[in-house]
Amino acid sequence: MHIRLPLALALACALAAPVRAADQPVATVGSVTITQQQLEQKVKPQLVEVENQRYEVLSNGLEEMVAEALFAQEAKARNVTPQQLEQTEVTAKIAAPTDAEIQQVYDANKAQLGGQTLEQVKPRIVEYLKDQKAEERKQAFVDELKKKYKTTIALKPPVVEVSEAGRPAKGPAKAPVTIVMWSDYECPFCKRAEPTVGQVMKAYPDKVRLVFRNYPLPFHQHARPAANAALCANAQGKFWEYHDKAFAASDLSDANLKKIAGEVGLDQKKFDECFDKKQFDAEVQKDIDDGSGVGVSGTPAFFVNGRMISGAQPFEKFKEIIDQELASKS
Repeated sequence: MHIRLPLALALACALAAPVRAADQPVATVGSVTITQQQLEQKVKPQLVEVENQRYEVLSNGLEEMVAEALFAQEAKARNVTPQQLEQTEVTAKIAAPTDAEIQQVYDANKAQLGGQTLEQVKPRIVEYLKDQKAEERKQAFVDELKKKYKTTIALKPPVVEVSEAGRPAKGPAKAPVTIVMWSDYECPFCKRAEPTVGQVMKAYPDKVRLVFRNYPLPFHQHARPAANAALCANAQGKFWEYHDKAFAASDLSDANLKKIAGEVGLDQKKFDECFDKKQFDAEVQKDIDDGSGVGVSGTPAFFVNGRMISGAQPFEKFKEIIDQELASKS
C-alpha cells in the first residue's frame, strides 16, 4: 500500500511530535492563550482521519507480515520453499477465467473503455481476473494456516467514545455492534448512504444496532427543520417511518414536512404544534455539538463500535469493520 506524501508527512509529524499536557499552551496572541486541547479540538476531524489512515497502513503491513510468517512455517513443515508452497497452494489452484466472467467485467466497465471491443481488451481482463482469483485463493489459504498455526492480532484500531444520547435506534438493544450515525436529511451523500445502511441492517439483523443522530449542515436550508420534524415523529413512536419518507422526499419545505406526518399516520395537530414550536431543537443542537466533539465535520459520518467511517462508503467497508468487531468478541 503506497502512502500519499501529505499523509506520510502527517504521520511522521504525529509520531515525532512530543506529548503535551492538554492544558499546556501551544501559542499566545497578546492576552489570548491557545492550549493543546483547544488546538486538538479545532482539528479533531483531521486528527481522526489521520489516526484511521495510520491504522490502515499498520494493519495492511501487519497482514503481509503475518502471511509471510505463516507461509514460512508451512513451507518448513513440508520441506519446500515459500515460493514452491505458493505455487502449489495458490497458483496451481486458480481456475482460468470463464467467458461469462470476462463478459461480466467487460459489460460493467464498457462505458470507461472508450469504444474498445471485447477482443481488444480481453487479455487485460483475463490478467485482472487471474490476479483477483490469486488474491482470493491466497487469502483463503492464509485463513487455513491461521487455524493450523495459532495466530493472534493485538493491533487495535483507533476508537472514539461516542454517546447515543437516547436518540432513535433500531436493532437488538444488546447487539455486539452499535453504529451511531450522524446525518442530514438534505445531504445527497446521506441519501446515497441510506440503501447501504439498510443493506447492513438486513445482513446483520441480530448483530447490529443503529442509532440515528442529526447533523444538519448550515448551508442546507431545510435540514434542521427536517431533523426537528423527525424527532416530533419520534415523540409519537414513528421515527423510522418518517425518517424513510423524509429521505425519499425531494421537497423538504415546512408544508411538505407536515404532509409527510399525515402520510405516516401521525396525529396531525400534535405534530404541527411540536414542529411549529421547534420542540426538539435543543436535541438537534446537542447532536451537532456532540458530533463536532468526536470529529464529525461533514455527513454522513458513522461510528461502528467507535470506529469512524466518513462519507457514503460501500457496503463492503461496513462489512469489513463489522466482521472484525464480531470476530474480536467471539
